[in-house]
Amino acid sequence: MLRKYFVRSSYHFIIFSLIFCVSLSAQELKGNQNSEFINLFNSADLEDGCYRIPALITASNGDLIAAIDERVENCGDLRSNRDINIVIRTSSDNGETWSEIETVVDYPFGQSASDASMILDRQTDTLWMFYNYMDLDNEQDIYYLKAVSSNDNGKTWSDPVDLTSQITKPEWHDDFKFITSGRGIQSSDGTLLHTLVNLDEGVFLFGSKDHGQNWFFIDSPINPADESKVIELSDGSWMVNSRVANIGMRYVHTSTDHGETWISKPDSTLIDPGSNASLIRYTTQEDQTILLFSNSKNPDERKNMTIRTSLDEGKTWTEGTTIYPGSAAYSSMTILENGNIGLFFEKDNYSENVFITVSLDSLTPGQ
Repeated sequence: MLRKYFVRSSYHFIIFSLIFCVSLSAQELKGNQNSEFINLFNSADLEDGCYRIPALITASNGDLIAAIDERVENCGDLRSNRDINIVIRTSSDNGETWSEIETVVDYPFGQSASDASMILDRQTDTLWMFYNYMDLDNEQDIYYLKAVSSNDNGKTWSDPVDLTSQITKPEWHDDFKFITSGRGIQSSDGTLLHTLVNLDEGVFLFGSKDHGQNWFFIDSPINPADESKVIELSDGSWMVNSRVANIGMRYVHTSTDHGETWISKPDSTLIDPGSNASLIRYTTQEDQTILLFSNSKNPDERKNMTIRTSLDEGKTWTEGTTIYPGSAAYSSMTILENGNIGLFFEKDNYSENVFITVSLDSLTPGQ
């Protein structure tokens, strides 16, 4: 009936109605976002440096942990900055209020830690935080890959453990290698699974089958790929979604044999300027699986932070919901205890690192 009514209306009334509907949709979308941006880490607070590289996770008790690089000396990365610490803020009310900044990893000046990423072991309630380490005074350009863990939902953390010898090859000692920032996963069989990058060799998976007592390395390079996210699909296969430089889109890699072999293809619908993204699984109360993907939806510039959804295990994606059209780079998502989605991303040329809550309904209208 509504379609027939519009057909019979005058041209001017059709135009007016369309404008009204578009305006209403935008208002409804804004109303479904349950909070405004909260600037968790303001780079202006660091005189010469900045905060960069966000990571976000929900602990087993529902608390949120937002981790980031505190780049004190300058805004450069691990090879050019002799004072980078890993710091966090936490929230016990789905991101409405946050703790003061707390330091998790802080080495003496001349040694830096960077690129935090996290995995929750749901079977032991242990939080794992991974990072990359360098001693710039004594081993310039030599990367070590380390981890700390927490058994009390991020309140305290263990001493660092060096994983380098377990998850890389000896001949990689001098290579540019690093664990991808953001998030890893725990698969349905309890395996902890994450990605690391060797810029000369490709992306590789590593993990643990015994809750972090020992770590394994899968020597099957994934190419083309840079910083990547791994996810387990409903049939048990693995999918890796990768940043690739200078092509304006993402690459998707799938494996049905637990990472021994990979099928790789570009996804031209996942527009991307070459930036770290976030990929997580959302399971509804009705056991419907939705994949959520956040990135800078632009082929050339880090801007237009967008969340897309997929109802078919990543075969197709929606056009997405724009969260912020301006400058926006790395992002990390998590599912909140109340069922909403938390998004933590770099905003306005890395000057702010903001958190926002988005409802699932606003991302999947009509679905």
